Amino acid sequence: MTSAQPEPISIRDDSIRLGQLLKLAGLAEDGFHAKELIENGMVKVNGEIESRRGKQLHVGDVVTLAGESVVVAAE
Repeated sequence: MTSAQPEPISIRDDSIRLGQLLKLAGLAEDGFHAKELIENGMVKVNGEIESRRGKQLHVGDVVTLAGESVVVAAE
């Protein structure tokens, strides 16, 4: 998978928190792992490093970790 073609991750609501998305997408094993990844500056949202686990993401937002990208999609 390349960052040019992010994998869509469908959500039911209007938004999802960054930590939850990382778990849903399989990029983090659990909440603690997601917290560590974010705190260590390894997660980007729309090309910018994001430091807030509770950051609200919306349809169209792209999250990148270790060269793997996912895009928030409507269910």
